[in-house]
Amino acid sequence: MKFKPSLMTATFVCAVASGASAFAQTKWDLPAAYPATNFHTENLMQFAADVDKATAGKLKITVHANASLFKANEIKRAVQGGQAQIGEILLVNFENESPIYGADGIPFLASSYADSKKLYTAQKPALDKLLGTQGMKLMYTVAWPPQGIYSKKPLASVADLRGIKWRAYSPATAKIAELIGAQPVTIQAAELSQALATGVVESYMSSGSTGYDSKTYESIKYWYDTQAWLPKNAIIVNKKAFDALDAPTQAALTKAALEAEVRGWKLSEDKNDFYKKALTEKGMNILVPPAKLVTDMKQVGSIMLADWQKKAGPEGEAIVSSFKAAQIKN
Repeated sequence: MKFKPSLMTATFVCAVASGASAFAQTKWDLPAAYPATNFHTENLMQFAADVDKATAGKLKITVHANASLFKANEIKRAVQGGQAQIGEILLVNFENESPIYGADGIPFLASSYADSKKLYTAQKPALDKLLGTQGMKLMYTVAWPPQGIYSKKPLASVADLRGIKWRAYSPATAKIAELIGAQPVTIQAAELSQALATGVVESYMSSGSTGYDSKTYESIKYWYDTQAWLPKNAIIVNKKAFDALDAPTQAALTKAALEAEVRGWKLSEDKNDFYKKALTEKGMNILVPPAKLVTDMKQVGSIMLADWQKKAGPEGEAIVSSFKAAQIKN
């Protein structure tokens, strides 16, 4: 039997269209602010690979590390506006938008992994609600290792930090600078190495991870392990982009996110000791903070907590109350 050319053409077109539909692929960009070798980014790469595998290539997520697609402070807006479908942000960077984002940037409120998880549990309902009003959805979070003070000179108390050029990467770290009398300089992670090398920054608070990634040991030789707080990175997704996925793909993405959260928190805790050892090997002095420095910094924390609760109102009070109740319970 011979087919008419027009019928053969129609059959071929239908077959191609059917095949294209069966293998339709969705591509997402995931901007991140930290180097490809950072544990957060490594976890993101595994997350993207897990999604690819679970969806049989139907959803492809490309991770753009080290602020190569958007700068750290631009990523949230990019996801919110749909320029990127998914992205990684440091929550405390956006405290000026809403105090809810800054709950884990208060010194000495939650200063261990166990307490940081309790604070996250208390914060999450308000965080989900807030992101939802902005057209986004929280996929998962991972805490940074505990924050300490990097300094070019030995420190006995907060008085030794007065007038020093202090890296401020968030509203909370800028507030600390104000309270201790330091000079705040806004520097994001991708720009930190150069700022240290040129003397733009002389001191800052961050984890062993940041000190290692930015080669802080080449410019600064003292790190005081204050374990002041554990800020969290969050993976957020544009709600319209998420809703456009079919149900199996949404389920696969959500499952991969839950696995990435568990894996990331464990990785952070495991890496904490590694970074301290690695910094020591590079010539950094890892020091227990003097009692007066701790007392001074805890006073700073108390002032910041009171200020945060005032700004956050009843929602903030509920977060702190829930967190403290969990501490007592356990």
